[in-house]
Amino acid sequence: MSVIILLLIASLSVALLFLGAFIWGVRTKQFDDGYAPPLRMLFDDELPDPHEKETKPSNT
Repeated sequence: MSVIILLLIASLSVALLFLGAFIWGVRTKQFDDGYAPPLRMLFDDELPDPHEKETKPSNT
């Protein structure tokens, strides 16, 4: 029974450590990307597939 309590305390400690690291990263703006937004508009368009041909109805 004491092993379960020990593992519970250890897992909660690790979870709180990761939560603290995440909050620290958000507050210090580690996840802000100042480089990609100006370039994002250049890559939004999907390229047409050259192997896929559109069939046009014929007038015969």
